[in-house]
Amino acid sequence: MNKSNVGGHGPSRAVRALAWSLAVLAACVLSACGGGSDSGAAAQEAGLSAVAALGEKIFSDASLSASGGQSCASCHNPAHAHAQNNAFSVQLGGPNLDISGFRAVPSLRYLSFNPVFSFDAEGTPIGGFNRDGRAQSLAEQAQRPFLAPHEMANASKADVVARLTQTSYVDEFRKVFGAAVFDNTDEAFDRAVFALQRYQIEDSGFHPFDSKYDLFLAGKAQLNAAELRGLALFNNPAKGNCAACHTSARGADGSPPLFTDFSFDNLGVPRDSAIPATADASYFDLGLCGPDRTDLASRAELCGAFKVPTLRNVATRKVFFHNGRFGNLRDALRFYVRRDTNPEEWYPTVGGVVQKFDDLPPQYRANVNTSEAPYNRQPGMAPALTENEIDDVMQFLGTLNDGYQAQ
Repeated sequence: MNKSNVGGHGPSRAVRALAWSLAVLAACVLSACGGGSDSGAAAQEAGLSAVAALGEKIFSDASLSASGGQSCASCHNPAHAHAQNNAFSVQLGGPNLDISGFRAVPSLRYLSFNPVFSFDAEGTPIGGFNRDGRAQSLAEQAQRPFLAPHEMANASKADVVARLTQTSYVDEFRKVFGAAVFDNTDEAFDRAVFALQRYQIEDSGFHPFDSKYDLFLAGKAQLNAAELRGLALFNNPAKGNCAACHTSARGADGSPPLFTDFSFDNLGVPRDSAIPATADASYFDLGLCGPDRTDLASRAELCGAFKVPTLRNVATRKVFFHNGRFGNLRDALRFYVRRDTNPEEWYPTVGGVVQKFDDLPPQYRANVNTSEAPYNRQPGMAPALTENEIDDVMQFLGTLNDGYQAQ
């Protein structure tokens, strides 16, 4: 399989662009749907259905965890673009909030526009939720944190439901989903994660489309000279080539860009020793082919590929890439353009030999994207972007932050 197809590029981009437009349209339709009776003035003012208003309470309720100290909002903080508010590579959870996770926390912003996971006509994987695309909906994605030992750490769905029955909003839950909803554990749990899905779909805070770049596209704001230079570099296929995966143009239907084409790519990100699991030299996170995802374990050509995230709010992130290996945006960008020209800056040297792509077993290192700019370089060649050009790209990426206020 062509590595560029694993990364989601090549002739199938037109197919993905259509899928993206359809996904945006579908999500917009869903956002307009109601979902139950009115749950009060607060929900009305926020424009949320009763189901979504209930989901908002569940999202922020730490009592639903085994520790009593962790909620969805703990890792997906609304004040930090629904991402983490600290610089840990991975977060701590469990009954005593001392068990380390395995992957960096993704932002929940704009996820409601994701298509379900599939392979396109050319066999390219697209879409899905989680970094490996294994969940097929926001509701399915919301199931794992409740039950994962390193997250909210409930032993079973029954434990989650039992905790729900002790909340201050239990009567509201019954009103929305029926008086007998708690008679069936699986049904009650499914209703809870469905409410979380509705909250993420309906609450505009998860997809405000109010960045400076959005206003620029609408003709209501101007980018400064550095931002315009950064945009040009971002789009230039011979320079940053970022737009090859992080679409920056409006959809065919005029919908705003999501800065992802929902594809998967293998970037050969360096191993992160800050993740306790990496103390075991045999441990590797292979994305699409495991260990969390099991249905594609036999697809060796997919090993090491992770979902391309949106770059909206990327300048607010505390850590970058699936393993949180980089702690600032500049280093992440420098890695992109200097990975192949200066590999010694990023990977360990053993016996005088740089161990490139050290977070992959040797048999999968050929899967790493080395064919497209800015990765199509060799040691001794000039990086695709200079330090000054990186400055400009950073300026542009700052225009993707939600909540822009004109000066």
